[in-house]
Amino acid sequence: MSAPAYRYGAWHGGRDPLEPPFDVAAALDEMGDAVLDGASPGEALRSLLRRGAEGRRGLDDLLRDVRRRQREARSRGRLDGTLEQVREMLERALDQERAAQFPDPDDSARLAEAELDALPRDPASAVRQLGDYEWRSPEARATYDEIKDLLRREVLDSQFRGMKDALANASPQDMARVKDMLADLNAMLAADARGEHTQEQFDDFMGSYGDFFPANPQSLDELVDELARRAAAAARLLDSLTPQQREELANLMATAMADMGLASEMAQLSDALRAKRPDLPWGGRERMRGSEPMGLGDATTALAEMADLEELDAALGQDYPGASLDDVDPQAVERALGRAAVDDLAALRRIERELERQGYLTRQGGQLELTPRAVRRLGATALRRVFAALEARGRGDHDIADAGAAGEITGGSRAWRFGDSQPLDVVRTVRNAVLRAGPIERDRQGGRLRLAVEDFEVVETERRTSAAVCLLVDLSYSMALRGTWGAAKTTAMALHSLVTTKFPQDSIEVIGFSDYARVLRPTELAGLSWDMVQGTNLQHALVIAARHLARHPDAEPVVLVVTDGEPTAHLTRSGRALFSWPPLPETLELTLAEVEKMTRRGATINVFMLDDEPRLVNFVQQIAKRNGGRVFSPDPSRLGSYVVSDYLRARRGRRGR
Repeated sequence: MSAPAYRYGAWHGGRDPLEPPFDVAAALDEMGDAVLDGASPGEALRSLLRRGAEGRRGLDDLLRDVRRRQREARSRGRLDGTLEQVREMLERALDQERAAQFPDPDDSARLAEAELDALPRDPASAVRQLGDYEWRSPEARATYDEIKDLLRREVLDSQFRGMKDALANASPQDMARVKDMLADLNAMLAADARGEHTQEQFDDFMGSYGDFFPANPQSLDELVDELARRAAAAARLLDSLTPQQREELANLMATAMADMGLASEMAQLSDALRAKRPDLPWGGRERMRGSEPMGLGDATTALAEMADLEELDAALGQDYPGASLDDVDPQAVERALGRAAVDDLAALRRIERELERQGYLTRQGGQLELTPRAVRRLGATALRRVFAALEARGRGDHDIADAGAAGEITGGSRAWRFGDSQPLDVVRTVRNAVLRAGPIERDRQGGRLRLAVEDFEVVETERRTSAAVCLLVDLSYSMALRGTWGAAKTTAMALHSLVTTKFPQDSIEVIGFSDYARVLRPTELAGLSWDMVQGTNLQHALVIAARHLARHPDAEPVVLVVTDGEPTAHLTRSGRALFSWPPLPETLELTLAEVEKMTRRGATINVFMLDDEPRLVNFVQQIAKRNGGRVFSPDPSRLGSYVVSDYLRARRGRRGR
C-alpha cells in the first residue's frame, strides 16, 4: 500500500493549529463549587460566565464597561447644536448685512432693512426667504452660503455617517454624485423588495460609491442594517427635542433637502429602511446630560451609539428566557469596547462550547444538565470537601477491621479489584510477584521484589458484607430559606460518590422529599434544586426507602435522614399528599408507623437535624425512642462530615461484628 499523501499550505488565520487541547477542568470545578452550594448547572454556568475565567473578563466586567460608555455618550452634549449654530450664523449674516446698509442714504437701503426686520423668527422660514434676497455685503452672502452648506452636510451626515467631512467645499459635481448614489440605492432596495436583488448588483454599487460607506459593508443586509440604525437614531433625535425645536429642525432639514433636490429620494429611502428593519426603535425620547451643543450628524452618531450600547447591554445581561452568548454580536462588542473585549467574549463562548463538546454538559428540553462524567467529578470534589473537614484521626482507610468481617473463607482467591474489602492473600500475592519478575529482574534490583497492582489477590469468602444505604434529603422550601440546602446537596453527592467508588458492593438510593418523595438519579442530583412547595412528607420517603431495603435483604440497612422540620404532609388512601400546618395528628402517626416498620426490619434510622425548633426536636426524639437510632444536630457546614462518618460506622453493622 502506498503511503498517504499530505498537502501543506499557508495558515490563513483562525484558531492556532498547534494550540493544546482546551482544558475545561478548572471551569468545571468552578461550576462544581456553585452546584455543591445549591445552584443548578444552568445557574452555575451563568455565574461562571459572569465572573470570567482563565484571567479573562466575564460578562459582568463587559457589562460594566458598556454602561460606562453609555454614561459617556449621554454626557457628550446637547442635541440642538445645529439649530443653535444656524441661529448664530443667521444672526451674524443679518448683522453683517445691516452694517453694509446703514451708511447708504438711499431708500432702497431702508427697504432692505425693513425686509430683514420682517423676517420670520423661525430659522427655517428665514433661511428659505433669504434665498431670493439680494445681498449687499459679500461677508453676509458668504455667511449665508455657509448656512446652506452646513445644512446640506448635516442632513446627509445624519443619514450617511462621515458625509459631513466628505462634502466639505463640495462642488456641484459632488452633489450630483450624491444624488446619483441615492437614486441607485433606492433602485437596489426596490429590486430587493421584489426579490430581484443580486450580490453582483451590490458589488457594482459599492464599486461606484464605496467611498460614501467607510464601514465597508459586504452585503445589502449589512448596508441596510447600518443605514437603518442611523435613520432610527435621527428619528429619536427629533422626538427628543422640544416641540418648537423639533418643528424648526424638521423645517431646516426639509429646506436643505429641497435645495439639493433630494427630498423625494430621502423620503423613499426612509420608508424602505423602516420596512426592512421595523424592529429598531424608530421613536422615543433620549435624555442627554452634556452642555456642549452637537451638530445634527454628531448627535445622530451619539444616539446610534447609545442604541447599540443599550442592545449590547441587554445581550450581555442575559436576563431573558433562552439567553445565550450567541446572542451577543462580536462586531457590536468590538465597536463599543475594542478588540480585547471580543477576545474575552470568545473565551467565554469557548468555555460553554467545550463543556458540551467534551461531554460534561448536555441540553435537555432547553435546560442544561450535567452528564454522568461531570457528576462523578463533582461527587469526588464533594467527597474531598467532606474528608477535608474530618479530624485527622478519622481519616485514612475506613474498611472493616475484623479479618472475618467479609464472610467465611472458602480457601480460594481471586485478583484484587478496586473497592474489595476481603482480606489480602499475602502468600499468593508474593508468589505472583515472583513469577512475574523472574530471577533476572530480581538480580537487577539487588534481590528486592517489587509488587505491582496486578500481583494482588484477595481471599474469597462465602458472603461479602454489604450495606443498603438510604439517604433521605429534605427538599422543602424551608431548606433554602434557612440556607442549608447547599450543605444537604454536597452531602448527598459526597455520600453517593463514596459508596459507588470506594464501596461498590454497597447499594445507595438518595430519596428527596417535600410534598411527595422521589428517588433521585445521580445526574438529577447534581442539578437538583429545592422544591418551592409546602410539605415535608417523611412518611412517603420512608415507604420508598423500605422498598430499597427489601431489594437487598442480606445487606446491612443504613437509613440516614437530613431534615430541618417535622413532618407536615402524608399520603392519603388515594395516594395524594395532604399538607397541614400545624401538622395533623394523622401525619405524625403515619410517619411513626413507617418508623416502626423500619425498626422491625432491623434498620436503624439516624436523623441529622438542621434546626432546633422545639416541635422538630420532640418528633426526632420520638423516632430515636422507637427505633434506637441516633440524633445529630450538626452545624450545616459540617453536615457532610457527620453523615459520611456515620455511614462508615454503620456499614460495619451488627452482622460484621
